[in-house]
Amino acid sequence: MPASIDIPLWLLIGLPDSGKSTWARHFRQADPAIAYISTDQIRGELFGDEATQGPWPQVWECVGQKMRGAAQQTQQGQLSGALYDATNVQRRGRRRVIQTAQSLGFTRLLAVWFDVSLAECLKRNQGRSRQVPPEIIETMSRQLAGAPPHPKEGFAAVYRLG
Repeated sequence: MPASIDIPLWLLIGLPDSGKSTWARHFRQADPAIAYISTDQIRGELFGDEATQGPWPQVWECVGQKMRGAAQQTQQGQLSGALYDATNVQRRGRRRVIQTAQSLGFTRLLAVWFDVSLAECLKRNQGRSRQVPPEIIETMSRQLAGAPPHPKEGFAAVYRLG
């Protein structure tokens, strides 16, 4: 019987401007064989602009397609796994990602929590060309504070970066 193949999914969790995408870029430089699934990039592909929220079911369908492809390519030895770059601040949303990832064949889910203060994220946001409304970041901060990521959600590990 063949040994099972490790198919990891790195789930990035944090407020806008907490450093998720920058970290992902460095991670991908170290491991170019990892698939990168970004809701911002998907919005850009679907709606012509990363800032356009558009219908979430359409974005989520594309996330699922990209996850399916990444899991298959990892199974075939073409990739080393996938990174999912989104805020993922709500436990309910993370649960959906975990269930979907597992159903598609991901065998190890790893959370990378960017635990950056609300004040710092708001400050960084002011310097962006594409700003997120501060009240949205504040709401996300409350959601994340009320339900921080935990291994019991189904993660093999939770890495907390400050």
